[in-house]
Amino acid sequence: MKNILVVALLFVAFSCFAQKKESLFNGKDLKGWTIFVNDPSIVPEQFFYVRNGVIETPGVPMGYLRTKKEYSNYHLHVEWCYPEKPTNSGVFVHTNGPDQLWPAHYQCQLKSGCAGDFIVNAVYEKATVHDSIYVGTEKVKPIAVKFSPSNEKKVGDWNSYDIYCYESKVHIVVNGMVQNNVFNCSMTKGSIGLQAEGSTIRFRNIWIEKLNEKNPVFF
Repeated sequence: MKNILVVALLFVAFSCFAQKKESLFNGKDLKGWTIFVNDPSIVPEQFFYVRNGVIETPGVPMGYLRTKKEYSNYHLHVEWCYPEKPTNSGVFVHTNGPDQLWPAHYQCQLKSGCAGDFIVNAVYEKATVHDSIYVGTEKVKPIAVKFSPSNEKKVGDWNSYDIYCYESKVHIVVNGMVQNNVFNCSMTKGSIGLQAEGSTIRFRNIWIEKLNEKNPVFF
């Protein structure tokens, strides 16, 4: 009974700081998104596409799908699945600058076994984890490793990312487990991206919920 009460209080507290969910994927097409692929011979619509109500990419060559809109202060929910061989991918937040192979962004890692890692993939941009400052350079994209061993599901099963971005903070939850807490991010807004990097991956149930003030439940 006590545990139920605690969960209820946390839900009420979070509800006070969040607004209505906005779906980023309608289950039919890629309206609101733009495709970048690092190969002019590839037809973008054959690189990221909708199949059976989910977003799919073969994962090669490298590229990404990103929202046309920019966002800040939000809770992002994304579900992903490797239907065959799990390899590499990622969720981009605060993506900025021109479309290119590596646009400026922070990446919430989806490499198999590493979901929850946080990458500073932007030159001269910064972030802090456990009092360590991570700074991106031309040659180094520093990785803040997740807190706990992998809690990803087996191949073919769906996993969930809940990413909370508020001001200069990013809070990362994988399948309900907190895996990273990031502070002092120098980038605080931008578009959201889904990466292709290795093998077929699918995405579904992508939505965003605006955070309208500091949320003590998570920060």
